[in-house]
Amino acid sequence: MGTVGTSTDEIAGERRQLINVAYRLLGSVTEAEDAVQDAYARWYGLPRSRQEEILSPGAWLTTVTGRICLDLLGSARARRERYVGAWLPEPLPDRTEWDHAGGADPTGPADPVDQIVLDESVAMAFLVVLESMTPAERVAFVLHDVFRYPFAEIADVLGRTPAACKQLAASARRRVSVARAPVTASGQADVVRHVKEAWETKDIAALVGLLNPAAVMTADGGGMVGTVLRPVEGGARIAQYMVAIADKAPGLELLERSVNGVPGLVAQRAGVVMTVASFDVSDGRVTRIWVVRNPEKLRPWAREG
Repeated sequence: MGTVGTSTDEIAGERRQLINVAYRLLGSVTEAEDAVQDAYARWYGLPRSRQEEILSPGAWLTTVTGRICLDLLGSARARRERYVGAWLPEPLPDRTEWDHAGGADPTGPADPVDQIVLDESVAMAFLVVLESMTPAERVAFVLHDVFRYPFAEIADVLGRTPAACKQLAASARRRVSVARAPVTASGQADVVRHVKEAWETKDIAALVGLLNPAAVMTADGGGMVGTVLRPVEGGARIAQYMVAIADKAPGLELLERSVNGVPGLVAQRAGVVMTVASFDVSDGRVTRIWVVRNPEKLRPWAREG
């Protein structure tokens, strides 16, 4: 889980991996960065003699970060029961969309999103499946199946036997097995572009044609902005809802943007991002839409100036 050595550069160099692990475990850039900062604080709080005894600081930092995330996942369940409406993972912009303003991080770059690898394991569809897992399943699955850590090391994170961790990962894998192979970026981009065009022209018939009849739209406003509190089910109902929103939001500009590495849409007014939408596409039609409107989750999308 890391490289041998205790130099400052080697320790700081682990940050990229830790941020990637923590975001996939927590679904939040802010919480991921806090978890990694906490792990670093614990490292630097160790006596020098103890640091020198640790053969692999990277492995130590990953274990500590994993345990911190495990604790946060446990408490998150209680917090999300009190959350207003649906809770969705925090959407990630492409690096060109990230706001680079802000203070420097003493252990690495100021912007954690710059450290996150945008692959299929951060697609919104995948993160939503991870949310259905128990905390222990999620940790075992992400560390083993995504990052290829051996179960013997995962056991140190979870405080369980390697065999038990293997069973947890297998259970989590069954939840993921129903997921289809991802649509190519170009194929999804075409569908998302057509949705944008139909939404802009308020063409309900076109939207219905682009949506699977059993499509589901889930929105996250966090109780801070207006949005539906329950999922909207059915392509026709979603189309009607989208057009109704367009009527109520004059001056809203729709932009095609990468969301968690996958083609999506961003709605902004006067240059301020108000909504980020992710899509799941199958056979040329949208099956799921995840809409994030909670302003706290859209901070990475703020533009400088």
